Order: sequence, then structure tokens, then C-alpha cells
Amino acid sequence: MRKYDFLLTYDIADPKRLRKIARRVERRAMRLQYSVYVLFDTTPHEVTRLLDEILKLIHEEQDDIRVYKIKHKGIHMRAARDLEHPYDFFQETS
Repeated sequence: MRKYDFLLTYDIADPKRLRKIARRVERRAMRLQYSVYVLFDTTPHEVTRLLDEILKLIHEEQDDIRVYKIKHKGIHMRAARDLEHPYDFFQETS
């Protein structure tokens, strides 16, 4: 399966939820800033698994999780919870 690099960012309103999410993300990604991480050489399946874990913890009206697929020619942006299906994020765009 093809691997990509991704940026994952979040804005979590509740400190308890923030700590839980940060621990899960830090197991798989490198922190760049307080709420910005990079996932190197990651498959779509691995990102989907991570999103499945952390989306169960958020409060949709208060929190925001975003994933940016880093491509050769720029960044492909989608909000994690706006996806119809987890793999929609990985559809190739021209």
C-alpha cells in the first residue's frame, strides 16, 4: 500500500480530552508544535485507524481535528469529520 506524509492538527476545548488525544497521537506521530504533528510514511489504513480512535473521544461541537495530506505538489486539505467515508481523504485529485 502506498505511503504518504500527513500533518495532523487539533483544537480540543477540554483539557482532559486534550490529554487523551495527545497521548494517542504522540504514539504514532512526531510533534511539531503544541497541537501540530507530522506522520511520516503512513498508509491510508494507519491514518484511518488513528482517526477512528480520536474521533470517538472528541466533542463535535467544541473540538476540531484536521488532517492535511502532504503531496509532492502541495497539501491536500480535508477536515476529518467532514468525510463521507474514511477513505475519501485518500482519493487522488488532479
